[in-house]
Amino acid sequence: MTIRFGTDGWRAVISDTFTFNNLRLVAQAIADMILEVHRDGKPEMVIGYDTRFLSDRYATEVARVMAANGIITWLTRADTATPAISYSVVHKNAAAGIVITASHNAPRYNGIKLKSAHGGSASPEQGRMVESFLERNQASMRGPNLIGLDAAVDQELIRKFDPAWAYYEHLATLVDLDAVSNGELRIVADPMYGSGRGAFKEILSRSRCHVHEIRGEMNPGFGGIHPEPVAHYLEALSAAIQNGLGSVGIATDGDADRVGAVDNKGQYVDPHRIFALVLRYLLEKRGWSGAVVRSVSTTRMVDRLAARHDLPLHETPVGFNHIAEYMINGDVLMGGEESGGMSIQGHIPEGDGILMGLLLLEVMAAAGVPLSELVEDLLQDVGPAHYARTDLRLARPVAKAVMVRRLTESAPSAIGGVSVKEVLTVDGVKYLLEDEGWLLIRPSGTEPVLRVYAESPEPKMVEEMLAYGESVARD
Repeated sequence: MTIRFGTDGWRAVISDTFTFNNLRLVAQAIADMILEVHRDGKPEMVIGYDTRFLSDRYATEVARVMAANGIITWLTRADTATPAISYSVVHKNAAAGIVITASHNAPRYNGIKLKSAHGGSASPEQGRMVESFLERNQASMRGPNLIGLDAAVDQELIRKFDPAWAYYEHLATLVDLDAVSNGELRIVADPMYGSGRGAFKEILSRSRCHVHEIRGEMNPGFGGIHPEPVAHYLEALSAAIQNGLGSVGIATDGDADRVGAVDNKGQYVDPHRIFALVLRYLLEKRGWSGAVVRSVSTTRMVDRLAARHDLPLHETPVGFNHIAEYMINGDVLMGGEESGGMSIQGHIPEGDGILMGLLLLEVMAAAGVPLSELVEDLLQDVGPAHYARTDLRLARPVAKAVMVRRLTESAPSAIGGVSVKEVLTVDGVKYLLEDEGWLLIRPSGTEPVLRVYAESPEPKMVEEMLAYGESVARD
């Protein structure tokens, strides 16, 4: 068995590679890593889980392994949003955290997200340590340490808790809930059957807002969709708005660390626009300052906002862990990526769909206008910006480094009649055009797929750039 940790842990297909036996082996390797790093004192661990098939059982097994290794383990009583668990790691001064989740992936997957003491994703070095311990244990035929659940609870090695309210109280220091309440908004919350269910209703229960939740019941199959807040999977939310159940829709993914929205007309509002709307509000209404960090695949509207206010702008590879490094080590106002993971100053270095949904509601309440008008004003102010993405399967696998070199060496002088002024290789190959548009082609490091992203002032140019990406895939 070969298990590798990616930028946010390990994911695999349930009953294929993601089995109870393999999970216990991985949990033992994580315990070994924790004990190696924290040789002094008695380390503590926070463990939570999402709504996927067997996630609660998987979490219990991981807790049993941790307890058997002498690690005091805080185990959530129910499915809980990943950012709430991550915040609990910081709140309880724990050594690390584990979330049993496959986030936005298809229902057949489950996984482990490993969190560091700062609440963000574990570092690549920590992931490699876990892999090293796993390989060592397998080579020596060492199995996991285990203790009975009841015995662990009796010895207070496993302590069950509810992380929600401490997390909600923290969010109240970041969001002006009075302003949101005064807006008297009619909100449709769509947790997409994930662990963000109930969050907006609970947080705004004593406000003047009306929150109607859809897809909030327990459904480990996610209704046959991927729990990812993109337009394709938010038809139910759009229909709810169009049927008069609310005037704005907020969606979170399977573990609630990503956000998407639907405006008063039932139109999808992507994370690029949410990022820019919230950033502009924090700068111009709250008067905040600090660096802005975005992934290479994220809108340049935030670049223009940062330049307007003379703020540093950092571009990172895809993956919130890269943004987290800046948040941990510097004065960052806001960081985010195209997938909908975003965070702000004063919060954990972790994408948080619940926080960002609440901030978007604050922006709306403060402006006193529908979301569609806010988006239109944003595009007139720092746009226009039209965006699209497509994933293209290659005929055969190609090494990422080889593809990046080929795309760089054969860079076009123009795309769609617009000159290419610069070629960047932060993550994949990014062509910057003279009209402020850009095309990013990112080969997958694990499968024969090209991920193609494009943003332009003109919708037609987005089509031209995606077509160029398709031609590269055919070559």
